[in-house]
Amino acid sequence: MSLAGHLEHIQAPYGARVAPLDADRSPAALAGATPRPGSGSGDGARPRILVVEDEPGYVEALTLGLTVEGFEVLGAGTLARAREVLREVDCDLVLLDVMLPDGSGLDLCRELHASTRTPVIVVSARSQEVDVVVGLELGAADYVTKPYRLRELVARIRSVLRRPGATDASRVVVGDLDIDLEGRTVARRGVPVVLSRREFDLLALLVERRGQVITRERCLDALWWGVDLADTRTLDTHVKRLRAKLEDDPAQPRHLITVRGVGFRLDG
Repeated sequence: MSLAGHLEHIQAPYGARVAPLDADRSPAALAGATPRPGSGSGDGARPRILVVEDEPGYVEALTLGLTVEGFEVLGAGTLARAREVLREVDCDLVLLDVMLPDGSGLDLCRELHASTRTPVIVVSARSQEVDVVVGLELGAADYVTKPYRLRELVARIRSVLRRPGATDASRVVVGDLDIDLEGRTVARRGVPVVLSRREFDLLALLVERRGQVITRERCLDALWWGVDLADTRTLDTHVKRLRAKLEDDPAQPRHLITVRGVGFRLDG
């Protein structure tokens, strides 16, 4: 079906005119968007939705319709590309087709349910009761069958995002790091990283003010409050150990940056 056909079907309930999609807002361009810190709905930005669908017409039409509704939309046409985007960018929700060129979307649904709190809405032409049940049992927050109306889909998206735990401020993604502040766990590219208590406390302090410089004095006060440290190189030792666990090249860190003479900053 052409883009015009998809728009006629999806936009009909509103009867609204939609401006043409700008070149720099195309699904392909959005899929390469610069990652932003934290959860989309948690930092005042528009909720970010990843549409995993191999039919360009649907992705294009959803990008137009959902953008009008106040969402930011990314597109991925394969499971492989979807996994890449989810590693690079923090998304608030995934709209997931089942039948994809490189496998079943239900495999990704299962993975996300097991490893993250990112909610998934399955959007599929498969409408049999067993298909819906399987999708929900594998962790989907909702199941929408094609064809559908944009009004209904938007209502379901907003309903899922309002659910407790749909977006969790305690979970932060920094580059390839997935940090659960409440659970005090860290994963790097999906692999758990074991940190000591003070290593995690240092990381948490930097996460809370990500992108800002935290002075050495603030780090020392937070981590060793009430303890007289005659040798402040203890802090440097913890930073060194943290880098060794979190960076590809600790000598040229991408995340844990030293601001010489001042302190440290977490980037990503």
